[in-house]
Amino acid sequence: MSTPTNYRFSFGPWNISEGADPFGTEVRAVFPHEEKFALYRPLGFEGVQFHDDDVVPGMDDLTPDQIAKKSGEVKAMLANQGLIPEFVAPRLWFAEQTTDGAYTSNSASDRDYAWDRTKKCIDIARSIDCKAIVLWLSREGTYIREAKDARLAYQRILDTVNAMLDYDKEIEIWIEPKPNEPTDQAYVPTIGHAVALAYASSDHKRVKGLIESAHAILAGLDPSDEMAFALAHDKLGSVHLNDQNGLKYDQDKNFGGANLRVAFNQVRVLEEAGYGKRGEFIGLDVKAMRTQRGCPVTDHLKYSREIFMHLVDKVRSVDNNLIQQFRDARDYEALELYVMKHLMGLQ
Repeated sequence: MSTPTNYRFSFGPWNISEGADPFGTEVRAVFPHEEKFALYRPLGFEGVQFHDDDVVPGMDDLTPDQIAKKSGEVKAMLANQGLIPEFVAPRLWFAEQTTDGAYTSNSASDRDYAWDRTKKCIDIARSIDCKAIVLWLSREGTYIREAKDARLAYQRILDTVNAMLDYDKEIEIWIEPKPNEPTDQAYVPTIGHAVALAYASSDHKRVKGLIESAHAILAGLDPSDEMAFALAHDKLGSVHLNDQNGLKYDQDKNFGGANLRVAFNQVRVLEEAGYGKRGEFIGLDVKAMRTQRGCPVTDHLKYSREIFMHLVDKVRSVDNNLIQQFRDARDYEALELYVMKHLMGLQ
């Protein structure tokens, strides 16, 4: 029998955020960004997800030497806290130059800005001993389809991926698909699109995907199937586990909070595939409820991790021989009842 996976967990500092509510007053005090890192280990997390400007705030206005100095300070902080940088992502959706897309913008100067920012992101990642770059192609899409040449847009994304692979021969690129928001319809909406881009790239072994539960649900897909597809191609770089109540805005609810069975199947697919045995992280991208008081607010992270581990126990205690009997008999009604009773602790 193989050794059970010893899962390790990560989250981004944006998951401990201010209490702003877009429809009302702030409900929580601001918690200083630089103080968040001391919270990781006590919560049971050792991996840190970064945007480039989480490492170097205000990086667009800094010189290369200033960027390198700040990166060095963060590297030392991570070492002091016993933390590992999981990935760094270029934040290409806040700058004025990326309003109408970054790599797929109709403006050549805006595309130049996006490429320059991406190179800086890679440099920052390497300076903190991180080789994974996440591409959430947030504004790569349109509100009306005639606004861009979609075929050309996909070629520009592929050209950028190839340029990144050429710029640094050791990085991996993890594409994080999402079907909409902030654009009406986004390019690369599913993991299938991301894997296709990977195989079309100049070094497909270094191009993988990062699957977020809520993003898959927003596309009308089951997250566990998306994960299984990526795993079948050995292209699951990481996951962002959370939950989503229907086809709404990206809610980033606690993992398992909206649909425990969907969460169970994500854990089942990851566990059965041996995900994590090579050091991959279980990344969480969950936000505290808008009405939650306190400072700092961290229970949503602690509880999501706890639910994941409870579901690991459920997966490991399932009667696989019985499941196979139901499959062989094509008795899926009995299989469903068994799964539901198992989840409810009645089996």
